[in-house]
Amino acid sequence: MSVDLLETLPLPQRLALSYAPATARPATLTLLALDTRLAGVVLGGGEPMIAQIKLAWWRDRLREAPAKWPKGEPLLAALHEAVGDGSGLGALVDGWEGLLAEHPGEREWQEFATGRASLWEEVARKLGEEAQGIAGSARTWALADLALGLEPGDERTSIISVAEEAPDHHARLPRVLRPLAVLRALAGRALSDNRKALLDGPGAMLVAMRVGISGL
Repeated sequence: MSVDLLETLPLPQRLALSYAPATARPATLTLLALDTRLAGVVLGGGEPMIAQIKLAWWRDRLREAPAKWPKGEPLLAALHEAVGDGSGLGALVDGWEGLLAEHPGEREWQEFATGRASLWEEVARKLGEEAQGIAGSARTWALADLALGLEPGDERTSIISVAEEAPDHHARLPRVLRPLAVLRALAGRALSDNRKALLDGPGAMLVAMRVGISGL
């Protein structure tokens, strides 16, 4: 597992990744690192036009055959090694790009959640698992994670409302998706207890440990 990529991940994702089985860690790490890179592009505070150009670059690369990918980009190299190609990840880029709209609303938030769900669907596909239950679980995490990164206000409240309506967010997930189960549980705790962050308070670590070990 690449230490360099691991260090790019936010703490909740690092914690969740620690509960992935060894066979799932390379793909999960790489896809979470891609998600984190795109998050930095969109949420980094730069000009929206520049962000769109960067996202377009990633979209174009993911549509290409890996043989055409430029050398010298460690994340692309890791994607090639751990996942094979980026053909299933266009929705992830599109979901992040939707947040660049002047006034993103429920449609953009839902597309964002769908895009982040595709990350986990790609992990499942890579490891030969069914994708059942992924969409609702990923939506809970994706939208709670987005909302908790915003300042208190109407937008944050609205995103939380959409997150709380995610279907099948208690579905049992396969062992290879244990990191998603952990993130879903942390998100559910944060929403139900009106927490400020996924890892707000010592109870978060206990939730992560319980779900990381048992899946429930």
